[in-house]
Amino acid sequence: MHGFEVLSDPVRRRILEMLSEGLRSAGDLGDVIGGEFGISQPAVSQHLKVLRDNHFAVVHRDGNRRLYELDTGALTELEDWLARLRPRPTPALDALGTEIARGKRARRIHTDNSADEQRRTS
Repeated sequence: MHGFEVLSDPVRRRILEMLSEGLRSAGDLGDVIGGEFGISQPAVSQHLKVLRDNHFAVVHRDGNRRLYELDTGALTELEDWLARLRPRPTPALDALGTEIARGKRARRIHTDNSADEQRRTS
């Protein structure tokens, strides 16, 4: 399953939001998600499995509890892919940025010189 397919489901997005806040037990995730979406604990478990299998979540065993944690690997891959799609600044925009900075500096120098001149004449 592609990362965007995983993220297309609102239940899985909500689980990831919860995991972004730190470790969460499977029971806690089941209670919150079940309440918000009206789904059963087994259905929540299936969503957690999809997140684990696609490297969005990691499970840790603590006795008989299962603690889930956000795995940023798949998110980083998606971010890298999206970054390749973003248009790169053109040299013309870089030059515009330079000219704007020069104009600001020139105004600041002019303002400072005017203030110095007023102090000398006062």
